[in-house]
Amino acid sequence: MELPLPETLRRLRAHTEEPDLNPQELAAETALPVDTVRALLRGETLPPDTVDQRVCWRVKTLADAYLVQNEKRTGDLVAAVAERLGISEVWARKLLKGEKVPSVTFLRGLVDFFEVDGGEAFFTAPASEALNRVLQNRLRKYETPMADPVQVLMERYGVVAADLRHHGSMTPEQLETLLAGVIRSVMPTEGDAPR
Repeated sequence: MELPLPETLRRLRAHTEEPDLNPQELAAETALPVDTVRALLRGETLPPDTVDQRVCWRVKTLADAYLVQNEKRTGDLVAAVAERLGISEVWARKLLKGEKVPSVTFLRGLVDFFEVDGGEAFFTAPASEALNRVLQNRLRKYETPMADPVQVLMERYGVVAADLRHHGSMTPEQLETLLAGVIRSVMPTEGDAPR
């Protein structure tokens, strides 16, 4: 069950201080204005908005951030989105400038293009829900830490997936020792020169 934003904030603040509540970082993750994030963190109620306003703002925000992060020109982004969505560049430019509301089909394409978490709800959810989704992900790392030593090691060493065929044939400690040794053996050390 999803917690309401005030409860998520209360519980998160009990575990951490500012690093998980940085308004600029949260604004970037949610495609919300920094002032909106700050107001929500203070517990303020926001003025009502429409789904269309949210979608247009968040698409524009993502497009602007994409251009900065990828050092691309607007025309390059417009062409890429137009090709991905199968629309004209004129229509793509209007979408990316926040002047037109994308259809559900185009919204799904934008989710894929910008690789956002949360699907279409990333664009359509009210600001409090969008912020709450991100904060709950942060809260989970404190309240439901990984207990599986294999998963912990895989995360520590950047391993994406593994299939251990002999389930239960080793104790967790033996498995951790084995995997740590294998991973260390293939990881370059600081003194190794690139070949």
